[in-house]
Amino acid sequence: MDTPKPIFSYKKFWAQRFGTAPFLPMSRAEMDQLGWDSCDVILVTGDAYVDHPSFGMAIIGRLLEAQGFRVGILSQPDWQSAEPFKALGKPNLYFGITGGNMDSMVNRYTSDRRLRHNDSYTPGGEGGKRPDRAVIVYAQRCREAFKDCTVVLGGIESSLRRIAHYDYWSDKVRRSILVDAKADILLYGNAERAVVEVTHRLARGAKPSELEDVRGIALTKPAVPEGWTEAHADDIESSDEGAAQRPGEKIVVRMPSYEQVSTDPETYARASRVLHRESNPGNARHLVQKHGDRELWVTPPPIPLTTPEMDGVYDLPYARGPHPSYADAKIPAWDMIKFSVTIMRGCFGGCSFCSITEHEGRIIQNRSEESVLQEIERIRDKTEGFTGIISDIGGPTANMYRIACKDKETESLCRKPSCVYPGICPNLNTNHDSLIQLYRKARALPGVKKVMVASGVRYDLAVKSPAYIKELVTHHVGGYLKIAPEHTESGPLSKMMKPGIGAYDRFKQLFDQAAKEAGKEYFLIPYFIAAHPGTTDEDMMNLALWLKKNKYRADQVQTFLPSPMAISTAMYHSGANPLRPVRRGASEKVEAIKGLRQRRLHKAFLRYHDAENWPLLRDALKAMGRADLIGPGKHQLIPKWQPAGTGNSGGEGARTGRKHRSQTFLTKGIKEKLSPKVD
Repeated sequence: MDTPKPIFSYKKFWAQRFGTAPFLPMSRAEMDQLGWDSCDVILVTGDAYVDHPSFGMAIIGRLLEAQGFRVGILSQPDWQSAEPFKALGKPNLYFGITGGNMDSMVNRYTSDRRLRHNDSYTPGGEGGKRPDRAVIVYAQRCREAFKDCTVVLGGIESSLRRIAHYDYWSDKVRRSILVDAKADILLYGNAERAVVEVTHRLARGAKPSELEDVRGIALTKPAVPEGWTEAHADDIESSDEGAAQRPGEKIVVRMPSYEQVSTDPETYARASRVLHRESNPGNARHLVQKHGDRELWVTPPPIPLTTPEMDGVYDLPYARGPHPSYADAKIPAWDMIKFSVTIMRGCFGGCSFCSITEHEGRIIQNRSEESVLQEIERIRDKTEGFTGIISDIGGPTANMYRIACKDKETESLCRKPSCVYPGICPNLNTNHDSLIQLYRKARALPGVKKVMVASGVRYDLAVKSPAYIKELVTHHVGGYLKIAPEHTESGPLSKMMKPGIGAYDRFKQLFDQAAKEAGKEYFLIPYFIAAHPGTTDEDMMNLALWLKKNKYRADQVQTFLPSPMAISTAMYHSGANPLRPVRRGASEKVEAIKGLRQRRLHKAFLRYHDAENWPLLRDALKAMGRADLIGPGKHQLIPKWQPAGTGNSGGEGARTGRKHRSQTFLTKGIKEKLSPKVD
């Protein structure tokens, strides 16, 4: 693996003389107060501007400011014309565009393609303040405002749409968002390394087309450069999945073209498999995918940030609050995270329906204890309304802090999509001692009454450390803990790359034991997914029976949403399983749940206790030959009788998104509300 240049070691740009802005400016008046005649970089975002490291544009803006650049923000500009995009003038280097912390389509529509009327990243929680496909629209308006400006794409919407991808909302394969947006360059992943290098090189006069060697980017080219050897996706599939390239060897993997994947679902599945196997920074090769007469050139993923670099990113001079222009307007996402602390990034779980690994990578990037504790002290001393409770200490997963492969060479050669499926890799160090120590130091800080863990716990990993579970339950749980088995049946679990329900049962045993020893009455709140590819009606029926047996009643449920680039999305679109070799006529088939009635049925099984769903469930159980489950017995699922005024099948759709969902459970008579964590 390359040894990258540390992100804080670059010679600062000359504009560093202007110093640090209290907030990055959103208006000409603020620029005038700072003494700026122009911005070097203008960031355009679909979110409200909250100057806090939980918001991507704040991180990128403050990081570029630390490099000496003048950075302005256009937050949720009115996209009906180009005029709002002229507010800060033309940037000297580029417009940096993101849809926000969420994909704009996921943010705006449910898994049933229904319109959402709220937006957690907007003042007042108001929906409709960003356009559909925000990155494309913003890029077009920037070019209308300044015809010859450079446009750089970033954020999760761009990251997960960097190649030709299936789009659930239009039900077709779309081109790379870089091509549709007619932008100059795309940065994928968290992108700190790429944005620093790209910005400095553009400032020195480089053209975007000359940045083909920067890791973590995509750009278009007329042809593959000379000196590169092409390896075709079909050849890689049939030759031991492709060996890593030798030092000095320049290999680019030829993926099926946009024209091929847009017309042949099985070819799409093969392309998805190749992409995910070329995701380890230690051995990933360049990718190329033809779009018409242009070549989409995608460089290998960035090298993960070191702990000192992570500390530097999170220790930047954030104002730690919303921009003053919002006055007293509530921004729900800010209210959720203002008393929480991110301690790590990435996830090696590799769940096939989740975009975390695809975006942040599977190698965990950790902050130091000192940096985390200092941030908690800043929250205590400077964040208005702090009552002594840290609402969350975690990340994409609560308990992957400082957990990694035991051997760096093995890690750099590995092409497995997960370190914990089908079982925990023997090369993975599962020691939780560093995390336990961090928890203890955090809760011992003066003025801190309690440190909560609200991020999802990877329970199959936690059972390797009973001491961690005891620490968690005794000191960091407040009545309930959310957990995500996602299903009980082996069919869907094997497609999700999730462990069997036995791992959940083992965790629950240790959880209940620790709660009993602590003298506390705590409950586990499990999450489940309806209508995931590979799930049969019988699977959902068995899950409903498990829920009833264990006295769980889900008020809101999550129906599978095919997000761009996910492996599960490839299953949904193609009917083939990219977790196994995809070969013409010999691919493993996967049943996709696409019909609205069947999707509603799967959702109804999760809400078996809701009388509105009983007519639909009765019809389904009879058709399945399981009318024996209709009746008043404990072993039966639903009654024969129907309460007056009920009977509309399907129920209401639930809010979806792996890291942006809420569920209410009636668990053994206890009603609790779970708030979603914001990345």
